[in-house]
Amino acid sequence: MNVAVIGAGYVGLVTAAGLADCGHRVTCIDIDHERIDALRFGKLPFYEPGLDRVVMAGLASGHLSFEEDLEMARLSRIVMIAVGTPALPGGQADLSQVFAVADELAPILAEHTVVVMKSTVPVGTTARLAERMRAAGQPSLAFASNPEFLREGQALEDFWNPDRIILGCSQDSAEQALLELYRELVPQERILLMDVSSAELTKHAANAMLATRISFMNELSLLAERVGADIEQIRRGIGSDGRIGPQFLRAGAGFGGSCFPKDLRALVEVGRAHDAPMSVIQAAWDANQRQ
Repeated sequence: MNVAVIGAGYVGLVTAAGLADCGHRVTCIDIDHERIDALRFGKLPFYEPGLDRVVMAGLASGHLSFEEDLEMARLSRIVMIAVGTPALPGGQADLSQVFAVADELAPILAEHTVVVMKSTVPVGTTARLAERMRAAGQPSLAFASNPEFLREGQALEDFWNPDRIILGCSQDSAEQALLELYRELVPQERILLMDVSSAELTKHAANAMLATRISFMNELSLLAERVGADIEQIRRGIGSDGRIGPQFLRAGAGFGGSCFPKDLRALVEVGRAHDAPMSVIQAAWDANQRQ
């Protein structure tokens, strides 16, 4: 299948290389001239174990190519948007890159192309994108949300062997195209089909849940220290409960990085905008700020 991935950052590059490795013909497009020039020679803009080998293999086989011009997405059956959505000063997600790409793509894409949101965006963004592109004269486009769950340092393993693949589709044509795209990658039971809004919110909710566990364990660790208890023994004790499990129960320095802080703040702002306060998530954020 011909696929275009817009954005050669972390998510876009891992996705493009992974899909090419599965046998699809993938064009990865980015406006950064120097980045694209380097990628054409297999030089990556960041380190991720094994990714350089997969990119080189894709280039050698002809299944992976890198371009600067969005026109190269014209003949793709699926176009994935994987551009940055950094946090604005107030905590909201900056969607300017998403909508700029949409505006440029609208007059380019062929009829019935499936446009897939890979970027982490607030719930409702894909619907806004669809309305915008259809208003620009593309009524036949189909839209979907397919959030990523890649861990830095294990991104390829997470791509090739995911716990689940979330597909939020607005039309049957989008669902069928994405099922075909992932058919050789995972068994059908690992693909969770849902509506677009639920898929968008699932991404933020998953990161918020993990961050909340980290904040909880860090607060519990402080209490354990003050009452003479051993947080490691406590961790084993609660992690052995099948209802809880052992993941993300290690006390430490708190969460950081490029995803958790941004996504928690964005989810709190979405809740505020819809009069649904995210008080537990806000508390997890506040606890992390105290670490």
